[in-house]
Amino acid sequence: MESQSINNIKIHFGNKYYTDLSPLTKDGFEVTRDFLLRVVQILLEFLKSSADRSSKILDFYQPEQLKKILDFDLLAEPKKLDQLLTDCRNTLKFQVKTGHPYYFNQLSCGLDIVSLAGEWLTAAANTNMFTYEIAPVFILMEQVTLKKMREIIGFSDGDSILAPGGAISNLYAVMAARHKMFPNYKTQGLKCLPQLVIFTSDHSHYSIKGTGMITGLGTDNVIPVPCDNRGKMIPVELEKMVVEAVARGQRPFFVNCTSGTTVLGAFDPIHPLADICEKYDMWLHVDAAWGGGCLLSRKYKGLLDGIERANSVTWNPHKLMGSLLQCSTVHFKENGLLISCNMLSADYLFQQDKHYDVTYDTGDKVIQCGRHNDIFKLWLMWRSKGMTGYEKHIDHLFDMAHYMIRKLNERKDRFFLILKEPECVNISFWYVPPSIRNMPHNKDKEIKLGQITAKLKGRMMDTGTLMIGYQPLGNTPNFFRAIISNPGVKEEDVDYMLNELERLGHDL
Repeated sequence: MESQSINNIKIHFGNKYYTDLSPLTKDGFEVTRDFLLRVVQILLEFLKSSADRSSKILDFYQPEQLKKILDFDLLAEPKKLDQLLTDCRNTLKFQVKTGHPYYFNQLSCGLDIVSLAGEWLTAAANTNMFTYEIAPVFILMEQVTLKKMREIIGFSDGDSILAPGGAISNLYAVMAARHKMFPNYKTQGLKCLPQLVIFTSDHSHYSIKGTGMITGLGTDNVIPVPCDNRGKMIPVELEKMVVEAVARGQRPFFVNCTSGTTVLGAFDPIHPLADICEKYDMWLHVDAAWGGGCLLSRKYKGLLDGIERANSVTWNPHKLMGSLLQCSTVHFKENGLLISCNMLSADYLFQQDKHYDVTYDTGDKVIQCGRHNDIFKLWLMWRSKGMTGYEKHIDHLFDMAHYMIRKLNERKDRFFLILKEPECVNISFWYVPPSIRNMPHNKDKEIKLGQITAKLKGRMMDTGTLMIGYQPLGNTPNFFRAIISNPGVKEEDVDYMLNELERLGHDL
């Protein structure tokens, strides 16, 4: 059948239902093609709008309002194909445009088109990643790509896996560390363990505390280590707390070093922490979920100096690298730990007498059974950029962050930087409205600024013209945290952000 222009596809499908699509009907390919081309047209319209700076980021409605606008009901009778297309269009109409240049809300911003193409192909292939038998090309892609990432980290050997998010990647690291030090735990459980303790910075991701809950160690045994005024773990404090834990009869076994904290973007000092881990026989994990992309830039890889000394590393390409969600990797210096730790040898999946090399099967390396194909979108995107393109990508994000810092400093009377010289592309600040600009900067003023921040965020969402995240941190009340991880952001977009904050908040 000849190819068909997307502009000439069928607009309406009349009384057609899912039963008129392939493979449920023998002659359903033409309807299938037209239906999918209509879906693609809807997607392209969304992409065009997402890149249009004159369009809104979202049309915001409160949950109860949105439930009245959209029909979410699942009924007994099937809906026609035309209704399904309307559903697709309405879903995107009320969705946040995370690829919009004015979306600075999360660590994962932007929309890489090549990665999107990879995700489409992945969905069409619809395969599981547990055996080479059913995912041969994707399994080999995963091996090659993850080996490349280990080489960039500085691991000469080792093993890696793609996991459903950085929290699970960090969990795998804790599980592997425990298995390495106490292999009998796998069969005997908690009774064979001393009281293990984990150390992590005050500013680390909450998933580290979650590992204590999930693994049975208890959240009380995930010990926060104080940070300096830049948000970096203090090595002297870590060693002091390790000694105290030993004196209590506990067994310090795992240190989480954050390379790019979620709020301030701080990088814990790896070399001093590695020295302490070696001294007290502890596993060093580097959570570079956020900052790992800096390794692709000669200019910024020094932020992770010493990462090759880690036992394991989490690195999320769906953050600084710009891959579509989800795409998280965890890497181990020692090969064989993943399979040894997690293998359960289900003989209905992982038969050892297959007619190919079964070491290529990955299912027994993980605690999941079903594992989504997250590799193709990353591999294809990396192929599109090459190492040189990725270096430019990372350097551009930092250039934009530095530009924003300069612009904030030029408006010192209207904005207050929480961290004057951030290490990453997290920019933390308050907007200071005219009503309190002459007020001396003290705790009372900070409380007011925190209240203003929450109100201003509400205005942003109601107007749909800008999105920036906010949060408190320790004793510091709510402040904005703008993230520049969209490679499409330009200097004029940063200017717009600051101007729009002033416009929305001038009377607060």
